[in-house]
Amino acid sequence: MERLNAKKHLDDMVPSEIVKALDEYVIGQDDAKRTIAVAIRNRVRRKRLPDAVKEEITPKNILMIGSTGVGKTEIARRIAKLADAPFIKVEATKYTEVGYVGRDVESMVRDLMAASLQMVREEMASSKKDDVDRRVEERLLDLLLPSLESSGTDVSSTREQFREMLRKGVFDNKEVEMPQSQKPNFGFELMGSSSNMEDLQQALGSIGTMFSNQGKPKVRKISVKRAREIIEEEEMDKVVDPDKAVDEAKERAEEMGIIFIDEIDKVASRGNSSNSDVSREGVQRDILPIVEGTKVSTKWGVIDTTNILFIAAGAFSFAKPSDLIPELQGRFPLRVELHDLTAEDFYRILTEPQNAITKQYIALLSTEGVTVSFTDEALHEIASIAYDVNQSNDNIGARRLYTVMEKLLEELSFSANELSGQHVDITKDYVRQRLCNIVEDQDLSRYIL
Repeated sequence: MERLNAKKHLDDMVPSEIVKALDEYVIGQDDAKRTIAVAIRNRVRRKRLPDAVKEEITPKNILMIGSTGVGKTEIARRIAKLADAPFIKVEATKYTEVGYVGRDVESMVRDLMAASLQMVREEMASSKKDDVDRRVEERLLDLLLPSLESSGTDVSSTREQFREMLRKGVFDNKEVEMPQSQKPNFGFELMGSSSNMEDLQQALGSIGTMFSNQGKPKVRKISVKRAREIIEEEEMDKVVDPDKAVDEAKERAEEMGIIFIDEIDKVASRGNSSNSDVSREGVQRDILPIVEGTKVSTKWGVIDTTNILFIAAGAFSFAKPSDLIPELQGRFPLRVELHDLTAEDFYRILTEPQNAITKQYIALLSTEGVTVSFTDEALHEIASIAYDVNQSNDNIGARRLYTVMEKLLEELSFSANELSGQHVDITKDYVRQRLCNIVEDQDLSRYIL
């Protein structure tokens, strides 16, 4: 099925271009980028093959090995955005084996389908955005002008005045009375879901609402801003063909979906027969058929997981990839090791990515009228401090930069409203003055940085 209003995706990008695109957000880890770029490109190549050959080729799932904060999740997340593909991130530790209370592993497939459907619905609605916006605006005006409309008075001029005020956000916090939706939810699944009971209760509750108050619609008071959100959702449902949306979402989930399983090392057995290790092995065995390729029942139909790309990741500090059950190891043939970050990597992270943390703080403080700039020496000093703290304490990778930057700019952020119109230079001396004592005191840095 042809994609609807699809954004630019990876179909026309060769591996070198994919790596270059990742370089804009992820520093270093060239080996991991190359491996993933080839795996993604192979999915595109597979789509171009005849059906007879295509059926024999399945995705080469990837196992990323590296300590926390080195870019495992960010690489997977950026790949999903580039590919315009349904993507979800799950944690292996959140699941329990069949027979135990908790989330079953099949729910990750349902979550992927839900993400895919939301993506498709938004694309379909965006193609009719002007029509949706017009309907939303008219319904909001009806809520704001109920008494005038019922009086029979000519309110065209008043309505146009209200329209301008509505567009400017004047009424965002004004409360209006809005009939509560009486549409029952019959979307609960018939089998295979741990959330069946919740869905059933929600459906029964909706039915109860329909027959309450002698059939009169239930009215609630909400802000215009909240009413806009509700009405937009309702109008979106009207312009989106639900059957077409489900068909498109199902195809995307099955053919281009990506499931990122984090903390896979936490469910690896460690060579003994304790109850906890037995439970971990049970989770692995439940994940195995999902990764191998099976059919999972969802409220939108059956999803085939054969061509979904699985990317697993873990630090493997206390366990080894070989501690995973052999069958699961075999389903992740591509293995890449992500290296610990150096002080130079930290400097590049502070300066090169489009979403660099320094750019984020500059933007945040600019909202208070404060102009902030970082000297090159200051950035090198911040990078050096983050690296040294990682070496002397727990190594949390690039996440250390967030704690260091937050402490560095804590005073400035607190009093920014009093400094409106001023320019603040973050120099090497400024960094040392605020962080030197904390870094030198190992006990203090352990708790603060």
